[in-house]
Amino acid sequence: MKKRTDAQRSTFIPGDVYGQLLPGFTVNLLVRNVEVAVPFYRDVLSATVHYADPDFAAVRVANLELMLHADHTYEGHPWYGPLHEGGRRGLGAEMRLLGLDPDGVEERARAAGAVVLRPAATKAHGWREVMVEDSDGYVWAVGVLSGELAARGES
Repeated sequence: MKKRTDAQRSTFIPGDVYGQLLPGFTVNLLVRNVEVAVPFYRDVLSATVHYADPDFAAVRVANLELMLHADHTYEGHPWYGPLHEGGRRGLGAEMRLLGLDPDGVEERARAAGAVVLRPAATKAHGWREVMVEDSDGYVWAVGVLSGELAARGES
């Protein structure tokens, strides 16, 4: 059952219009509580929050459009039962995003009390990255090109 009010609904563009504005690849994460999830994305990953209510949030992290849907909005969906049981989410999936300063993300994550799964480090694959986890257990590996690759502007 949706929790947003009519007043909240009127502050964002209609769903069918929003859906048509999305790029070819978008991430949609199901979260226990949108109001708890949004601060991680805003404060740790420096996301722009286009819109947020108790049911849904539309955010942009670097060059990625991202949606957060509260579990209760999936009532009637086959995933609802397993989500409602409260198990760990996202295990085995890692969202990788180039373009965020990993040291800054790590600092903000620690200040926000978020889980730093792996501290910022320069990796053999050419990124300096950090791995952080949001309040629902979704893992974000974010970073920048490191060393010589960055100097040459290669990706």
